[in-house]
Amino acid sequence: MSTASVVPETRGLTGDDARQTLRSVGWGQLAKDSFRRLRVSDGFSHARSLAFMTSLVAIQGVIAVVGLARVLHKGAVSAAIDATLRRAIPGPAGRVLTTAVTQAHHMAAEHRYTALYIGAIGALFTATVAMGQLERGLNRIYGVEQDRPTAKKYAMAFVFTLSVGALIAAAFVCLALGKDLIPLSVHGAGTTAWSVARWPIGLGLTGIAVTAIFRWSPRRVQPHLSWLAFGSVVSVVLWALVTAGLGLFFRSSSTFGATYGPLAGIVALLMWSLLSSIALLYGAAMAAQLEAVRAGQRAPQDPQKVAESDPVSDPSPEVAS
Repeated sequence: MSTASVVPETRGLTGDDARQTLRSVGWGQLAKDSFRRLRVSDGFSHARSLAFMTSLVAIQGVIAVVGLARVLHKGAVSAAIDATLRRAIPGPAGRVLTTAVTQAHHMAAEHRYTALYIGAIGALFTATVAMGQLERGLNRIYGVEQDRPTAKKYAMAFVFTLSVGALIAAAFVCLALGKDLIPLSVHGAGTTAWSVARWPIGLGLTGIAVTAIFRWSPRRVQPHLSWLAFGSVVSVVLWALVTAGLGLFFRSSSTFGATYGPLAGIVALLMWSLLSSIALLYGAAMAAQLEAVRAGQRAPQDPQKVAESDPVSDPSPEVAS
């Protein structure tokens, strides 16, 4: 698996440095070089792996949360989750997850509690593996060839699952539930204000989660959070465009469902997960490339090709007697 050229650790960089560096290189050149960095680091392969894990976590997590809510007699919670999925996940992809909601209801009604508990543990396990895969992808983007030792890597991945996962869940609730979070007894300015505020709050929480991943997941000393916020904003904006674009496509397409038939939901969920994963890693590639430019490296290179084009002399020459 290939790795991009190493990004020197410049450490003390802040958002002001990011703006100055961006002015020197330009948006267009940075976007092109970031795409090249993502490609030479095999970022699309990492995105495919991450997308598969994300889809699996989504299905497992929905079944576990809804099923446990039913066990605890919190029917309103499961109903809210069902409504959220229908509105937040585009088209057939959302219907796959609402089918998972139905499955969770059946399991709870049949008192199959052990299966639900195992499903919850499985969701945590899968999410932890996904975070480990994300570390690997970020390391390669920054030119780091070795991940952390296995125990430390997955211990950190589990912490990310609980902490960053909670931020993403809160953002998801803000963006998807919207005014449904306001009690019916509350009307007027409060409802209107929340309907507007939920969007920056939700996107802001998502940006914080992504920035935290960029800061602590790679195996290197990262710049300040304000520098990494640039890449996280790119990721969040691209993710929002992906979600909105796919939603529009699924609503307007008359052939997607006919083409894939009963598999349309699975295909849609995988498409959404893949494009979301690419958006996340591309934002990381922009942050990495911006730091590389700041350190004097204008264009990313594949170290393997550099080594092939610049052969070294025999490392073990004969010693003269």
